[in-house]
Amino acid sequence: MQTTIDSNDQADFKDNGFVIKRNFFSQDETDLLFGLATDESVTSHAFDLKDTNGNRTKLTLWFTPGDDSFGLMSRSERMVNAVQSLLGTEGKVCHFHSKVMQKEPQKGGAWEWHQDYGYWYKNGFLYPEAMISVMVALTDATIENGCLQVLKGTHKMQRLEHNFVGEQQGADADFVAEAEKVSELVYVELKAGDTLFFHSNILHRSDANLSDKPRWSVISAYNLSYNKPFREKHTSCIEPVKVVSDAALLESGKRVVAHSDFLSKEAEITLQDVKRS
Repeated sequence: MQTTIDSNDQADFKDNGFVIKRNFFSQDETDLLFGLATDESVTSHAFDLKDTNGNRTKLTLWFTPGDDSFGLMSRSERMVNAVQSLLGTEGKVCHFHSKVMQKEPQKGGAWEWHQDYGYWYKNGFLYPEAMISVMVALTDATIENGCLQVLKGTHKMQRLEHNFVGEQQGADADFVAEAEKVSELVYVELKAGDTLFFHSNILHRSDANLSDKPRWSVISAYNLSYNKPFREKHTSCIEPVKVVSDAALLESGKRVVAHSDFLSKEAEITLQDVKRS
């Protein structure tokens, strides 16, 4: 298992805007998380958003990390230490939100080119360099089932304007077209348990899942404590994470999500604060 961030990872994150850590979570841990992702306690709170072709991708999103299995994952020592190593030590690591992405076989929709900070800016966060997204693959992610794509190094271009494209928000198409001319396109293929750390300003998207294999993941977004938003009502993003041991996830067994702050589709459309991948 590759559970620590080294100087090479830090350099890659600074230069490229993303880092992949293989086997960051074990098979047993990943099986437990996938079991929770497919549990009714999560799927019953999912909502879907259509891409430009009418295909739909489901997601479930919440803000406060609890003592459920996903909360123990996002608060685990390995995760928090990795985030701290990539973002720096100026502030303490806080959990902004987590979401389960449910890209179902043959009908899971695409996501437009976007930057996470393209949305987070509207929540009143001032410092994009204090924010990061971490994707844990719960199933294998391949080109065929719509894995994440990134434009390498585009985090250095700073934030682009974002506008609605159907039920999604996408980065300004003219700027994306220019970025594609100078930036390498990388297909982020992952095995279950592999984990992607990516900068809040890197351009990323994904294709529809036209395969017969699901593409499920859980994504946790983090913020450093000094980056206090002036338009965000949820306070978890400025409350330092209560770290738990790496062993806590398996030792606790499957624990269902029981949060009161699941985000509804109506709230997402109104607040424009879902950060999708």
